[in-house]
Amino acid sequence: MKGEKGFALVITLIVSALLVAVTGEFIHDVFIDTSLRQSFADAQQAGLAAASGAEVAMKLLNASLKTNEYTSLNDQWATPQKLEDEKGTLTVTITEETGKLDLNSVVFANGTINQPYYEVLQRLLEGLKLSPDLADKLADWVDADDIPRSRGAETGYYKSLTPPLEPANAPLITYEELRMASGFSEAILTKLFPYVTIYGDAEGGTASKVNINTAPAELLAVLDPAMTTELAGRIIDYRKKTPIKNAAEVAGISGMETVGIALQGKIVVKGSVFRIQSRAQVGDTVRIVEAVVRTGDSRTKVLYWREL
Repeated sequence: MKGEKGFALVITLIVSALLVAVTGEFIHDVFIDTSLRQSFADAQQAGLAAASGAEVAMKLLNASLKTNEYTSLNDQWATPQKLEDEKGTLTVTITEETGKLDLNSVVFANGTINQPYYEVLQRLLEGLKLSPDLADKLADWVDADDIPRSRGAETGYYKSLTPPLEPANAPLITYEELRMASGFSEAILTKLFPYVTIYGDAEGGTASKVNINTAPAELLAVLDPAMTTELAGRIIDYRKKTPIKNAAEVAGISGMETVGIALQGKIVVKGSVFRIQSRAQVGDTVRIVEAVVRTGDSRTKVLYWREL
């Protein structure tokens, strides 16, 4: 009898252990399934919120640009917007691409160098402590011919790589494309990003102009050989108080009497291309929509759209 009771006790303990294990596994599976369902729902909500934020930003831009003859960092669109509720947060940031240097304008549509613009890029690179040789490398990447400049790179160089590449020999389609161009490391692209764009307003073989109201100080300081860091600072101080309403007004800023005239034809006071970043977070899930849009009199054209 004692042996039977002992055996029964062992069986009971084994069954109990199995029940605990099965129950634990069941609870774990339910938890995982519930978490996955919740994560999926959070991702869906965050994605929709981020896309909606970008759409609202486009409408804000259209409304703002219809009533103003200029765009500036004092405008409502230039202030990041953040919305919060019990479900999560939505942050929308708008920056103006027209306030940057258009890399595609370094070379004209016929493939020849736009010398004044090329020199602005060189001065910008030097101001950022980057090699001015990158100007040649960029020009060779986007121009139509296969003749390398003295500090550039064309097909012969790219074919020697492992794996071999072909230079685009065409305007940049995305900024990230420059990762393939000689000399443009990820660190360099990150450092350049606040000052350059590939979305210019050039038409009919002309070069893109830079919005004097939104250009960063580093770019203002190199727009002309006679420009200085001090003069760039004066422009920024001036526009903080009152946006510049026409290009000729620049010559009225103290110290800009001569260089302000030289800048005519190179600058504008109203932007037409903007970058929107809409970031939504629901729970621990984050979704980001990044868009570049060109504004017009009646509609907004999406030039770039990426969801992360």
